[in-house]
Amino acid sequence: MKRSARFAVMAFSLAVVASLVSCGGKGKTEVGATGRPRVSFMLVDYEGSPLTGPRAEAVRNRIAEYTNTDAEFTFVAYDSYAEKTGLALASPDDMPMVMHVEKLDLGILEAARAGAFWDLNEFIWDKEKYPNLSQANRNVCNNLMVDGELIGLYKARDIGRYGMGYRSDWAEKLGLSEPKSIDDMYNMLYKFTYGDPDGNGKNDTYGIAMCKYTGPFDIIQSWFGCGNKWVEKDGKLVPVHRTQEYKDALDWMKKVYQDGLIAPDWAVRDTQTWQDQIKKGEAGVFVDVMDGSRRIWDYFANNNVPSVADGSKVAGMKLVGPVNGKTLATDGFNGFLVITKAAKTKEQVEACLHFIDKMCDDEMVILAGYGEKDINYTLDDDGYVVQTTLKDPSALKAYGPYNQTQCFIPHMLVQAKPALRQTERMQEQLRIVKSNEQYAVFNPALSFLTNSATYATQGAILDQLLSDARTQYICGRIDEKQLLAEFDKWDKQGGEAVVKEVNEQYARK
Repeated sequence: MKRSARFAVMAFSLAVVASLVSCGGKGKTEVGATGRPRVSFMLVDYEGSPLTGPRAEAVRNRIAEYTNTDAEFTFVAYDSYAEKTGLALASPDDMPMVMHVEKLDLGILEAARAGAFWDLNEFIWDKEKYPNLSQANRNVCNNLMVDGELIGLYKARDIGRYGMGYRSDWAEKLGLSEPKSIDDMYNMLYKFTYGDPDGNGKNDTYGIAMCKYTGPFDIIQSWFGCGNKWVEKDGKLVPVHRTQEYKDALDWMKKVYQDGLIAPDWAVRDTQTWQDQIKKGEAGVFVDVMDGSRRIWDYFANNNVPSVADGSKVAGMKLVGPVNGKTLATDGFNGFLVITKAAKTKEQVEACLHFIDKMCDDEMVILAGYGEKDINYTLDDDGYVVQTTLKDPSALKAYGPYNQTQCFIPHMLVQAKPALRQTERMQEQLRIVKSNEQYAVFNPALSFLTNSATYATQGAILDQLLSDARTQYICGRIDEKQLLAEFDKWDKQGGEAVVKEVNEQYARK
C-alpha cells in the first residue's frame, strides 16, 4: 500500500472506529428499490469498461434474481487500487460494504486492528445459511486471522498444486517405478543421469531440471519433514532452517549436485529454459506446480514426440504428488474479500455473505466463467461446454468481472458443472491436485508473519539471505560452518526479532 494510503488508514483508526463499531448490533437490512437487500462492492478494473455490452443488463438481472440481492459495483483501475483502498477506509461515507484485497499487508493489518472489518468467524460456519462458505478450509482461513479474528473470505487457489512429474517413458525404459521414498527419488535421478534413458549412447542427460528459481527446493524440503518455511516444535514455531530435517534436505540436495544429477550451471540458467530441459530430453524430472508437468506432457502429445520405450507411442509425464508422504501446500488463496463496517448491522453482513455464498453455486460460477448458455457457450452432445464468443473480448465484459465476487468455495471453475471437455492429461492433473490436499504441509506462521512488524520491513531481505545461503551450500561454495554463520547473520539482521514476534502471537492464538 502506498504511503499516503497508509496515512489514510491511520486516519480511519483515529476518526472513524467509534462511529462504525457502535453500529454493530441488530438492525434492518438495507434494501434497494426492488425491495431486495442491497450490498456494495469495490473491485479491480483489470481491462476497462467492466459490466458493459449488449448483454450486461441481462446478466445483471439474472444475478439479482438468483441471489435475491441488488449488488452495486465500483471498479477501480489496478494501478490505483491500493491507494483507493486506503482512501475508502478513511471515508466511512464512501466505503463499500465489500472490498477486494490483494494481500494482507501492513496497511490492511492496521485497518483490521482499528476495527474496519467484521470478524467473520461468527458467521460463515453456519451450514444452513452458507452451504458453500461453511466448507472453507480452516488452515487457509488461519492465514487471514488478525488477533484471533477472521477478517476476510479467501479467494481459493488449489492447495495441492505442488508436486513433481517425470518422463514416464524414460522410467519405463529403465524399469523404474513411481518414487515413493527419498531413496527412490535419488535412484531415479541417478538412473536418469547415468542410465542412458534416451538410448542414444551418450552421457547427455540429467536427473532433474533446475534453474535460478529455487522454488523446487522448498518442495523437496517438505519431503524430509522439515515443514513449510516454519514448523511447530515443542509448542513453538521455528523457522525450518533451524531444524535437523532442513539440514538433511540440504545435504541430500548437495549430494544430488555433487553426483552430477543436476546441470552444473543450474543456478544461472534462466527460468525460460526450465521446462525446455524436459521437452528437449535434457532432464527427466520436473519439480514445481502440477500444471507445469502437465503442460510438458501436453507438448509431447501435441508435437507427437516419440516415446523412447516404444517409438509407436508418444512420450509422457507421470504426475506425482507426495514423496515420503508429503508435499508443499500453497497459501490456498489469491486475494480475499473483506466485509467492512459500512455494513452497519449483522443483517447487512449476512446479506453480503448470502450474496457471496450464492455466487459460489455452480450456476453462478459458470455464468461468470463462461457467460450465458446459447449466447456465449453451447453444450455438445456429451454435455460439455463449447465456448462460442472467445474471439469477442467485448462479450466477456458483460459477465467476467463477476468472478471477483466469487471465493470458489468449495471448488474452482474447472470443477463446476457443466465443464469444458478435458483431456485425460488435465483430468489426471486435477485428480492429483485434489489428492494432494491430504498430504500438503501448510506454513503455520503465515498469518503471524503478516502481523510481524520486523518481517514487514525486513522480510524480503531475510528470505533472500536464506535462499542465497542454501544455493551456495548446495553448490559447495560455502561449507557447513559458513552456512551456520549465515543463519546467525539472519538472526542478527532481524530474524531473531521475527521469531519472537511470531511466537508472541502464536501463544495468544
